Amino acid sequence: MEQHRTRTPQRRQSRQAPLPPPGGLGEAAAAYPVPAGGVGVAVAPGPGPRSRTVAPVVLALRRFPNPRLTGIGAGLFAALAMFLLACLDRLLLGSSEVVYGVLFLPVSALTALWVRPADLVTAPISVPIAFAVGVIPVAGGTGGFGGQTMAVVTALAVHAGWLYGGTLIAGIIATVRKIRHMRERQRHLGRTGQGARRPRS
Repeated sequence: MEQHRTRTPQRRQSRQAPLPPPGGLGEAAAAYPVPAGGVGVAVAPGPGPRSRTVAPVVLALRRFPNPRLTGIGAGLFAALAMFLLACLDRLLLGSSEVVYGVLFLPVSALTALWVRPADLVTAPISVPIAFAVGVIPVAGGTGGFGGQTMAVVTALAVHAGWLYGGTLIAGIIATVRKIRHMRERQRHLGRTGQGARRPRS
């Protein structure tokens, strides 16, 4: 009886499964490989990188058209847009120069955003010209060419704040775009230089 009692714990201990080594499921699977034809346990991978949430404003800006105009094309776009807006202002609002000045700001921003990087310097130059072209229907001068010219000059002098504001916006946007373009170009040149310096195996 005593021999039978002493052997019983040994038999129970031998039936227990060995404990996995510390270090997680990966080391446990490596320490106890599954034999061929056996049943393995699939371990779910850990959580991947967190997905970045994009603001709705950024998504709306990405859906907005993004053409690349030349310097002449950007100038023509700004002049034509301001002339058409001035005509609508004259027909609907009775030549409101304040409304014309407010509309000039987004046109200036779009002109600086849509011009191609090689012609960014032309954006602050073409925007004031577009303002002068578009102010002709709003100025309301009479008495022939001389009267029209004096009315345009007077409108430019009175509403110079809108002119300077739109030009400043175009200049800031063009400067920021130029700096970003130069940084991207330097990064590209750095990557190509590192790739060329790598020794061939």
